[in-house]
Amino acid sequence: MAGAASLRGAALTLAGAALWGFSGASSQYVLAQGADPTFVTAMRMLCAGALFLAFLAVRRRDVLARVFADRRTVGRFAVFGFGLLGSQITFAISIAYTNAGTATVLQMTGSVFIMLFVCLRARTAPRTGEALGLAAALAATYLIATQGDFGALRLPVEGVLWGVANGLAVALYVVYPKESGLFERFGGLATTGLGMAVGAVYATIVWLVRAIISLAAGDGAEALRIVAPPLDASGWAVLAIGVGVVGTFVAYALYLSGVARVGSVAGGLLGAVEPLAATSLSAVWLGMAFSGADWAGFALMLAMIALVTIKGPKARTDAAGKGADQAG
Repeated sequence: MAGAASLRGAALTLAGAALWGFSGASSQYVLAQGADPTFVTAMRMLCAGALFLAFLAVRRRDVLARVFADRRTVGRFAVFGFGLLGSQITFAISIAYTNAGTATVLQMTGSVFIMLFVCLRARTAPRTGEALGLAAALAATYLIATQGDFGALRLPVEGVLWGVANGLAVALYVVYPKESGLFERFGGLATTGLGMAVGAVYATIVWLVRAIISLAAGDGAEALRIVAPPLDASGWAVLAIGVGVVGTFVAYALYLSGVARVGSVAGGLLGAVEPLAATSLSAVWLGMAFSGADWAGFALMLAMIALVTIKGPKARTDAAGKGADQAG
């Protein structure tokens, strides 16, 4: 029975992570049609946030009552929602400058930032595997950015910087709910859902302010593009279903349900299917060409995940595992 539960958990985890990869490729498709990253982020978080709230209102109404009965808890969710916004918007911008596969791989640097945070808090040096994982992540980022030509940068520098910023944002929003006790009190799904709903409010403000700034600068066409991008029917469908419903709400629900069965460390390792899914979909669906240097960099990032999540103290491996748990 335990084996069947573990197998089911692994299947759910893999499915959720693969759908995150689908979300990245879907975002790239929508961005290529002229959508602004702030628009994509706002729509993604609004759609997923509304679905999460509806789910909680039906299945976990007690959680909503407990959250809104305590001002301090509301404040913590306000901070968490801001962190979630940071991870989502930097991811969309990173895709806009590079592609879904590359952005997803750069996002995996979040596990390294989490590992460094845990080491600093515990005032201990990284163990051998963690140090090797850090080296692998740095080598992977450099290899992807230079394509093996170490004298030149082959990716836009903005894409690399936003990708690493995305990794840092992921680390911050993963660490905060664990440190603040939100995960422990409300569980991963409820915490993520409420955080997504709060983040959707922030994302909408950022999106509209960006449009207002463009309008104030006299660029009415740009303001219109930001508010109402020139998407065709397939673009709107991919945005709603691929990015919002399936790629975010369903992906998080499946992944967190799976991790509850297999644990955060195994979940972190299984979650490494996300960049593989994003890269494969970018190549097959969107026609992106990836070089040998890209694939070597992807392999190094996968090695980094394994190095920082296995054979370590429980607290440290749990933190690193949750880095992959919450990537999306």
